[in-house]
Amino acid sequence: MDRSQLRAARRADASGSGPTLDDRAPSRFPGAKGAFALFGEVLWTGLLITVAGLAVVTLPAALAAGIRHLRRYVNAEESHTRAFWQDWRRALLPGGLVVGAVATLLAIVLVIDVVVAQSGALPGGQAVALIGWAGLLVGATALLMMASAWTPETGWRVAARGIIRTAGSDPVGTAYLAVAAVLVGVVTWMLIPLLLACLGCAAFAAVAVPARQRRA
Repeated sequence: MDRSQLRAARRADASGSGPTLDDRAPSRFPGAKGAFALFGEVLWTGLLITVAGLAVVTLPAALAAGIRHLRRYVNAEESHTRAFWQDWRRALLPGGLVVGAVATLLAIVLVIDVVVAQSGALPGGQAVALIGWAGLLVGATALLMMASAWTPETGWRVAARGIIRTAGSDPVGTAYLAVAAVLVGVVTWMLIPLLLACLGCAAFAAVAVPARQRRA
């Protein structure tokens, strides 16, 4: 079979108008065949994360539940909304609220540090502000990595212990997650309602990065 015949066979297979190609490689994301449907699911997940994370300290649990929801969707598994809320409740206790409280406290301290440093009240304010921004970036990236690794069986402690190992084994993937964290902050700063879409995209990035590593 030449290339033109193979392309025609693939089109017929995808549309259902012809025979299937039994020898084709399985899709990495069998549940994400429609780009528009996937985009809608990402937005819906962002809405769920936003609602579940309104209390701020519940945001890590919301991210973990949203990531698991999207992972089930792209793998063509059952991804009902009720499964998201079940994961969210399990991610809250034990450990999720503690992670959320610690992350919130650190974020407040670093934001105050940046604001005071940029006000000119501190000597070497630019360096202090840079350290504050770097801390916020590292914290946001670590939070995404933890939320991606969380499962009901292993919990938050195992997810936290795996951050350094994951960053060392896949520095490029860690950089991708850091870029996702930066985009969430910048786009939300430009227009707050876009937080909904940004959280969904960040959750999808946390799903796609490990899959990219497995494919490599």
